[in-house]
Amino acid sequence: MSRTPPPHHARYSTGHVPLNRALSKMGLFSRKEAEEYIFSGRIKVAGKVCRDPFFPVSPEKDLFAFNDTPLFYAAKRTVLLHKPRGVVTTRSDEKGRKNVFDLHPDAFRGLHAVGRLDRASSGLLLLTNDTRFSSDLTDPQNAIPRRYVVTVTGRIEEKHLEQLKNGLLDKGEFLKVSDVMLRKASGRESHLLVTLTEGKNREIRRLFKTLGRDVTRLKRIAFGKLELGTLEAGAFRVLSETEVREIGL
Repeated sequence: MSRTPPPHHARYSTGHVPLNRALSKMGLFSRKEAEEYIFSGRIKVAGKVCRDPFFPVSPEKDLFAFNDTPLFYAAKRTVLLHKPRGVVTTRSDEKGRKNVFDLHPDAFRGLHAVGRLDRASSGLLLLTNDTRFSSDLTDPQNAIPRRYVVTVTGRIEEKHLEQLKNGLLDKGEFLKVSDVMLRKASGRESHLLVTLTEGKNREIRRLFKTLGRDVTRLKRIAFGKLELGTLEAGAFRVLSETEVREIGL
């Protein structure tokens, strides 16, 4: 479990970062895994055991070891997972629920989720060990489109589509879609294709809630130029360098 950094680590000199962050950025461990190994005395910095996850280190200059084996930067790797419903995207869940990393523990070691999909949602989820790439993908200024197929209760009309495009307030936060298309509507439910360019928490569910509608199905089918296609739920594939380069940044 993480703890508050001591006062003498409150500021880091240029080129230095906390040990747990350095190990995570190397793409070998998640932040949580790194902290566990640090606390258990399995990590050495410059030949000495370090049990402080906030110890200042220089990723470019310091030598690190895990169980006395030297650590080096992992090759950058990004996978596209078809996240099934019923699993969370965070490694450390307070309720101990199954997470996406439990699906393929060995293949997903050292990776972290890009953005999030809530437990009840499914579809395209990217996992990577490239923290800069991850930050670029989730930066609102880059406005990378994410497309979702959505089913909601009740009939959605043209006026509702305009409201979604113009934006709505939910608990003081402004929410809006980049685009929305009504595919089918009846008195019982409506089916839509929704595009977002920001990753605000549960944005689609909150938007429809303000319209008095509940989302009963939410599936992400595209992220930038990447598409889920026919990949089965729970399956994944490793992205090629070309796919990573052309995702839309």
